[in-house]
Amino acid sequence: MYIYMNGEVIRKEEARISPFDHGFLYGMGLFETFRVYNGHPFLLDDHLERLNRSLEAINIEGGYTREQVLEKLEMLLGKNGYHNAYIRMNVSAGNGEIGLQTDSYKNPNTIIFCKPLPPRSASAEKQAVMLEIPRNTPEGTERLKSHHYLNNILAKKEAGDDPSIEGIFLTRDGYLAEGITSNLFWIRDDCVFTPSLNTGILNGITRKFVIKLAGKLGLNVQEGMYRPEAVLGADEVFVTNSIQEIVPISSFDGHSMPGLSGKKTLEFQVHYENCCEHLWSRNEL
Repeated sequence: MYIYMNGEVIRKEEARISPFDHGFLYGMGLFETFRVYNGHPFLLDDHLERLNRSLEAINIEGGYTREQVLEKLEMLLGKNGYHNAYIRMNVSAGNGEIGLQTDSYKNPNTIIFCKPLPPRSASAEKQAVMLEIPRNTPEGTERLKSHHYLNNILAKKEAGDDPSIEGIFLTRDGYLAEGITSNLFWIRDDCVFTPSLNTGILNGITRKFVIKLAGKLGLNVQEGMYRPEAVLGADEVFVTNSIQEIVPISSFDGHSMPGLSGKKTLEFQVHYENCCEHLWSRNEL
């Protein structure tokens, strides 16, 4: 497998970073994960908007345009021979001295990883289980998609390796937050519910897409502070992320849910499928 690193496409075995990279020493780094569908990087503009805003928030200089990233992706996907791929675009702060730095980082390291993905499948569903470990609070004013992933790793260790299980975080005050690698939604009548950003969750790109799509479909969307019992009366439940897309939930904390038979969840999936090979941003809906 080949990866992109600072202007070059190299074999993964050849990749090197310095131990003085503050992404390694202090977690000063960000990443975005997204899918390429038949050569098209779905919602790339939305991912870059979040990445560029987050870079500014942690004082890493530089930004990325669609054209710049497309050039990098073309090099990387061409070398690997992929048309459908998982992409992780990683930006770390770059080298510095031992010790915390307050000056801006001027020479970040950019690495893009990819791996092949099979064609889309809408046949998967998951069981949602409540985690004992609480969702930690963001390091700053909002949760960034950063290298600070220990809370998620410990949660995954608790939930186990079964891919059909998604652990659901609660806040320390007992409010629903998000999945280990996903955002949470449920539907009751013509209303879509999802935890508020005030719970400290990541504002996922697919989360924002679903909220926008729900409005286009004439559904009311409510973001708020909810206890787990709020989901038990739901008609349907699903989770979202940019790699697994929109995944129906077949049971929530031991309570049976429609899973794949949920009609509105299926409607969301169909619209997602119709968009994934051409949309650059949710704003094009």
